[in-house]
Amino acid sequence: MIAFIKGIVSSYGIDWVILENNGIGYKINFIHPNELSLNKEKIIYTYQHVREDEISLYGFLSLEEKELFLKLINVKGIGPKSALNILSKSDYKKLIISIENKDITFLKTMPGVGAKTASQIILDLKGKLISEKSDNILNDELSDAIEGLKNLGYKQGEINTITNTLLQNPNLSSDEYLKMGLQLLMKKKG
Repeated sequence: MIAFIKGIVSSYGIDWVILENNGIGYKINFIHPNELSLNKEKIIYTYQHVREDEISLYGFLSLEEKELFLKLINVKGIGPKSALNILSKSDYKKLIISIENKDITFLKTMPGVGAKTASQIILDLKGKLISEKSDNILNDELSDAIEGLKNLGYKQGEINTITNTLLQNPNLSSDEYLKMGLQLLMKKKG
């Protein structure tokens, strides 16, 4: 298997890149065209997918993104193209949080993912995406605010419905997260 390719970007499109390495151009399915510049050197981590009628390379900016892709393609009903489409439509951390929080509504917004597939993703991956070695996805301030919401009597299920929205606002203080969380929860209650 080809683990990564270090080469010169010879051309690229919305969902592919051709990296030239030692006179060979490797076409890689790749979802980050904004990270590319023509004639510049780039390292792309790859997954080689082999089928009876095709051999394809899928590329990623980081090993973490590649690992999430590998876990997604092990979910029943999700192939490499679907997994890449899911990663293209969601931030890596936000996707992990939505799986950990059983956020089926968010997962259903991903291309090709219906209620059944979203449930299968959660069933297969919940608890397997956050390891002790990985960075904690929730920053300390957000974790403190979530604890504060629990202390105010909100249940984890209620808090899970607003976590993704809170994550979209990095660099807030605990008090700001708590205030925003309360506002969001009050809106949901009507």
